[in-house]
Amino acid sequence: MLPLRLAWRQLRAERARLFSAIAGVMFACVLVFMQLGFRSALFDSATALPQAMQGELFLIHPLTTALFRPETFPRVRAYQTLALPEVQVAVPIYMAQAIWRNPVNGTHRAIQLIGFDTEAGAVSFPGLDALIPALKRPDTIAFDWKSRPEFGPVPALLAERGPFQVEIGHRMVEIVGTVALGASFGADGNAVMTETNFRRLVKNRDTSNIDLVALRLRPNADPLTVQKQLTALLPGDVTVVTHDQLVAWERNYWETATPIGFIFAFGSLMGLIVGMVIVYQILFADIASHLAEYATLKAMGFSAGYLRLVVMGAAAILAGLGFVPGILASTGLYRVVAKATLLPLRMQADRGFVVLALIFGMCSIAGLLAMRKLRDADPADMF
Repeated sequence: MLPLRLAWRQLRAERARLFSAIAGVMFACVLVFMQLGFRSALFDSATALPQAMQGELFLIHPLTTALFRPETFPRVRAYQTLALPEVQVAVPIYMAQAIWRNPVNGTHRAIQLIGFDTEAGAVSFPGLDALIPALKRPDTIAFDWKSRPEFGPVPALLAERGPFQVEIGHRMVEIVGTVALGASFGADGNAVMTETNFRRLVKNRDTSNIDLVALRLRPNADPLTVQKQLTALLPGDVTVVTHDQLVAWERNYWETATPIGFIFAFGSLMGLIVGMVIVYQILFADIASHLAEYATLKAMGFSAGYLRLVVMGAAAILAGLGFVPGILASTGLYRVVAKATLLPLRMQADRGFVVLALIFGMCSIAGLLAMRKLRDADPADMF
């Protein structure tokens, strides 16, 4: 503990320099937290739809890159899966985008349409079960209240008027309630409806082609075994995936097929580099201004290893002092950004530990680089 105490007293002696170093570490901490938070929110929002799927297995076109723009395949594939006794129900799911007219100011915006048999239990959104009877009526939808505010104050209008009509794709439909799904980088908002109402809204596509099939298996059926049997049974225009594989399929698109994941990772790296440079400059200047003291310690018999521990102790102190305000500021910024963008931004314990390790690693590298200046602390040159 002696090197750590000496490092603390040395840092405390130059308060302006200490606060500058803490601010640099805090800046790096906040930048890394925000980049990792945006990246996590991207994946959470992008996989919200597949996460809501209740099926054990799914049929998807092998050329589909992401669910917001799927490749279609014949609807008959859903019925072919019923040849296996382990498959209890096969639910076709339709997805498309249409133009939504804001019920207040009349502006237009693209909205994601999701159509399926709402009674089959293949998809479950919070609030959907209570709306199933109302959604059976012609031209009715459930609006995703977590959609972007540009779609209009739909929840407030529902509370004020009750069910009311809006225009989607040049057709009037009735909003009978709300569900919770959330906006994503692929869709700013969502509307849920039955398969029949989906066909009424989207007339420019062949109804014999579907986008996704959710399969519910009978109790005690092994999904992996059924997956192998279906893969051998069905033609090559569909791929059979498990629920986890469907989520990973969607996540992989945003992580590898788009530059967004790389941009967030690169932003985190840049934040660490900037913080490392600041800490290095502070430690280097601190060693340079105390060369005589370090030389005196060497003359008194303290080893070079002891002096290195002093420098690394200073780096560790800066990491700890910068991390605490950094995580507090990031938590506040998460709330502000989540409220403004409706993205699922929240502080997580595992992310905190990761950033803490990165910050300590950053400061340790800066300390190792600044340690080279200790070579100039030669008692023969000083005295």
